[in-house]
Amino acid sequence: MTKIAYLYVLDTMADWESGFLIAELNTGRAFRKDAEKYTVKTVGLTKEPIVTMGGMHIIPDISIDELATDNTGVLILPGGDTWLESIHDPLIGKVNDFLDAGILVAAICGATMGLAKAGLLDKRTHTSNDLEFLKSVCPNYAGETFYSNEPAVTGENVITATGIAPLEFAREVLRELDVLSAETLEAWYNLYATHEKKYFYALMESLEK
Repeated sequence: MTKIAYLYVLDTMADWESGFLIAELNTGRAFRKDAEKYTVKTVGLTKEPIVTMGGMHIIPDISIDELATDNTGVLILPGGDTWLESIHDPLIGKVNDFLDAGILVAAICGATMGLAKAGLLDKRTHTSNDLEFLKSVCPNYAGETFYSNEPAVTGENVITATGIAPLEFAREVLRELDVLSAETLEAWYNLYATHEKKYFYALMESLEK
């Protein structure tokens, strides 16, 4: 059975922040042979087209009202300029449903502020773009003791990442979903992080095993 990786799409969405991740999930090109397969589906507040920060128009596959936990492996929340606005409250309600169902939620950049505003980071390890900034824009945020000054972290079924760490974000999600072997994941990450060709050959070699 193929699982679904839902990507929330919103106006001003930061195009690049989920790019590494959704490409690997949708193609499965580096997956272990016995790993579950994934397909990426987009979800918007409505089915009306959204416009990304890069000017791309995306027509969501489904609306937020149709979003369900059935057969879902992960809900991916990219950054954008509007995460502190109440327009995303319906999505936050769905996040609670997903967490109650034990489904992974992965948020990067502005999306971490949306989770913080909703109190979803108050009691789990997390990161964001900057602690002091997070506290200033989310006055009710009470998770400072759980804040980790790292590019990307996992805490109680929620992965958070800074906006400048899309690669680390992808690595954490791929690791948590357990779809790549440890050897493949290490080579994959090092290839993009260092640009050294030896990791390309290490990646290819790991896929042959």
